[in-house]
Amino acid sequence: MKKSMLISLLMLTFAFAGYAQKTLYDFTATTIDGKPINLSEFRGKKVLIVNTASKCGLTPQYKELEALYQKYKAQNFVILGFPANDFMDQEPGTDEEIKEFCEQNYGVTFPMMSKISVKGATQNPLYAWLTQKSQNGVLDAEVSWNFQKFMIDENGQVVDFASPRESPFSKKIVQWIEN
Repeated sequence: MKKSMLISLLMLTFAFAGYAQKTLYDFTATTIDGKPINLSEFRGKKVLIVNTASKCGLTPQYKELEALYQKYKAQNFVILGFPANDFMDQEPGTDEEIKEFCEQNYGVTFPMMSKISVKGATQNPLYAWLTQKSQNGVLDAEVSWNFQKFMIDENGQVVDFASPRESPFSKKIVQWIEN
């Protein structure tokens, strides 16, 4: 009797484990201005999360990201930029320097967060969730370089990702936003 109850309890635990997956809304971040932000503020919006860098060959994507944001922000869409210095020291600046660079050179108005690590031993918990199927329930996606883009649906679930070299206006991203 005890054994069958234990087996039943274990089965129920495993059955419900999938339902306990975190969403974007379970995380907090710090804005580039140093203010804490609960990512549940983006509930009901499609969110494109991008790890950025100011001294990378892909840095001009800031211009496309800003254009994408301007085109779709009225349609419950937002971009969150997360500066990271994980690839060849291509984001060495302070948050203040990064903010100034983005505003002056690319007119960035989408929300930028404080610099974090997107891989390795010091990986930010949000990026651990974005990149590990065991945490997001959908996919594994190692961050391969600056400007990798993660697509999060209106329910805070990871949907897909786009490679760093893929344009913010790629068919994949635009169709996801529009559908």
